[in-house]
Amino acid sequence: MTGTPSPTWPERDTTRRDVALVSCMRNEGLFILEWAAYHSLMGFTDIVVFTNDCTDGSDLLLDRLAELGYLTHVRHSPPPGSNPQDAAMQLAFRHPRVLANEWLLHIDADEFLFVTTGDGTVRALLKVVDPADVVAISWKCFGNAGKTRWDGGNVLEEFTRSQGRPMRRISFHKSLFRHRMFDYGTDHMPKGPKRADIRVVSTVGKPIDPTPLRQPRKSRYLMDFRNVTFRNAAIYHYAIKSDDLYVMKNDRGDGQGRTHTKYYIHSDAYRRHNRNETEDRSILERWPAVAGRLQELRADPLLARLETACIQAFQARRDAILTPEQLAAWSFPPPSAQPEEREGEDG
Repeated sequence: MTGTPSPTWPERDTTRRDVALVSCMRNEGLFILEWAAYHSLMGFTDIVVFTNDCTDGSDLLLDRLAELGYLTHVRHSPPPGSNPQDAAMQLAFRHPRVLANEWLLHIDADEFLFVTTGDGTVRALLKVVDPADVVAISWKCFGNAGKTRWDGGNVLEEFTRSQGRPMRRISFHKSLFRHRMFDYGTDHMPKGPKRADIRVVSTVGKPIDPTPLRQPRKSRYLMDFRNVTFRNAAIYHYAIKSDDLYVMKNDRGDGQGRTHTKYYIHSDAYRRHNRNETEDRSILERWPAVAGRLQELRADPLLARLETACIQAFQARRDAILTPEQLAAWSFPPPSAQPEEREGEDG
């Protein structure tokens, strides 16, 4: 009797902790230098940014950052009928700079990885969660801190109000994962595992059900809410920033190519992500190093001019589009009575 042949699994290299950071951006020129400066200090081997159809000059800014050796910039045109983010993620899985790394983290331009274990690098996080193939990293949502209009400044310094503890309605995660173990990835997690024994863990190493990795439409992990945690690491998520920055996302367009009212003032998404319950300045312990890197970047005359051009492009576009009438059109009436959002325990 012939036995069933054993499947050939992709090799798992448990000795490597080299990590590629991937981001998909469009018209994010206001804050690219801050995002790049911060993450260039996080221990990533490569940073790869995919853009499409930029109109604010941020593609030129990223080109210059690439010339200076801070990252790799890839322009792409999403195929008709596809959404830009998923198309970029398909390219990421084949890109040489990603393939040169064992691990991959995808985050957006409004997200900052904050690691609080070891030396604060992404490799320190991997060290404390071994063995793992996927690390689910919780969002921590920061609100507008009462700011309705952006008049300059840095994200990390300006927006220091956030949720205090994990909350059920916004308990989403981003994923740090061994990309060779999967067919593709979405913005929140890898999909199509190539092994039956994929191990998914939280940032404290607690096992998580891997079922959503096999479900194309799922964007949440199946886990006991008591295991949702900010310990060791979190993705600090600045989805709102000031109100004008938030509603101008309607002009930029959605990364998934969808049409919706998500980017309206007082929308459900606005109320869920606009968390201002507590002051959290913890990430600013990194600010002296980030400020030094920003000074280094802006010392390049061309890069400084390109950043200024991005800022001026946004201001001109905002002032032309965001009339009182348009702001009203992109706003819902404030809810008369919002249900109390109950915070969970940080486990």
